[in-house]
Amino acid sequence: MLFSSLLFLFVFLPLVLALYFISPWRMKNLMLFLSSLIFYAWGEPVYIVIMLISTITDYSFGLLLGRPGLSAVQRKWIVISSMVINLGLLSYFKYADFLIANVNGLLGTHIPLTELPLPIGISFYTFQSMSYIIDVYRGTAKAQRNWIDFGTFVALFPQLVAGPIVQYNSIAEQLRGRTVNIGKFAQGVRRFTVGLAKKVLLANNIGLLWDTISRSDLDNLPMLTAWLGILAFAFQIYFDFSGYSDMAIGLGLMLGFEFNENFNKPYTAQSITDFWRRWHISLSSWFRDYVYIPLGGNRRGLGIQIRNILIVWILTGVWHGASWNFMLWGLYFGVILIFEKWWGLGLLSRLPRFIRHLYAILLILVGWVLFAFEELPTMLSYIQAMAGLNHQPLLDSTTVYFAYTNAILLIVLVMASIPRKPMIKHEARHLFSLIGYGLLFFLSVAYLVEATFNPFLYFRF
Repeated sequence: MLFSSLLFLFVFLPLVLALYFISPWRMKNLMLFLSSLIFYAWGEPVYIVIMLISTITDYSFGLLLGRPGLSAVQRKWIVISSMVINLGLLSYFKYADFLIANVNGLLGTHIPLTELPLPIGISFYTFQSMSYIIDVYRGTAKAQRNWIDFGTFVALFPQLVAGPIVQYNSIAEQLRGRTVNIGKFAQGVRRFTVGLAKKVLLANNIGLLWDTISRSDLDNLPMLTAWLGILAFAFQIYFDFSGYSDMAIGLGLMLGFEFNENFNKPYTAQSITDFWRRWHISLSSWFRDYVYIPLGGNRRGLGIQIRNILIVWILTGVWHGASWNFMLWGLYFGVILIFEKWWGLGLLSRLPRFIRHLYAILLILVGWVLFAFEELPTMLSYIQAMAGLNHQPLLDSTTVYFAYTNAILLIVLVMASIPRKPMIKHEARHLFSLIGYGLLFFLSVAYLVEATFNPFLYFRF
């Protein structure tokens, strides 16, 4: 079930909110847990078992870690056991066929593929559940003894299938006690409405342009058409994912939860280092806190730090998908970040702001080509078109048509990607916001009534 669906907007969400607010406090988490299971089971009733196995496993291991008198060795083995089970489930469903296909290709074997569909959101809820075990092991969080509260943390429907990835220590207190007032609820409604409009009105519409260009004959693609296409993809994936994150954060506020931000105007970045402080912040924070720092971070010399950065970014690529292009994508950004850390940022600091921004955007767009095409030959064909190496003209009539018919949309996308100062006085802002948010919701619903194109890119992760 998508947040950007009429079923969710007019059936599931109103029912959940009504039941949530009439439930006594001691029943609210149970009500959220059960409704989250229904939300997840709506699309994949079988794979709810996988999520429950992960939940029960880490709840049990958390209780073991909370027992007094355990030795350091015993505590480590508990954590290792939890990691093996969690990563084992993730690896089996997400990476088994990738490994089998590569073994078959290298050795000429004919091992049959599992052909299992990927459980929705498994990468997100696995990382959340693992953060709990690590936090309890480190002593930054207490073991959760209430199974319903822990199940609510893992299964909470606002961020279950697409994040932001919620670390346990950031939400533990909210599971035990939270409040919702009219102001917070209204803030949540506004945030959800903005996210819905970003997803439905912006991402979906520019996604049509990318879908058209990426499916065309890439060997005959003019250079500017290729750049226009990857620019469309950059906007689609940003407004698609950040819109979904906005909806998740807004839903959390309606229920009394305060989730951390996941995006901060990433396309205003002045470097790739700056970009990754702004894009998918919860994933970057997770890898920093649970992989990079435990490996030694930058405390053990230059060589170890380079190794740690490469490990983190290869794992970041692998997390996104079981395909060589994602590993290449992660390695690409890892190498750029290493360059910037020791030389690049110093050089960039002496350049004009516009040049720094252009540098970042160009590298980001090339990175999106690596991300968008799982087939390496197709990826190389697109890069050749962007570089003008496919012996095609700079542009043709189709390029002009695409640019002309999408000009207004592209201007809106650019404006929505950058910080803006309020254009109206404070006393008029409240009335304007009521009208504006109402109009955004109306237009989003009107689009959904007739929509045939409503993908969500991050479902595959």
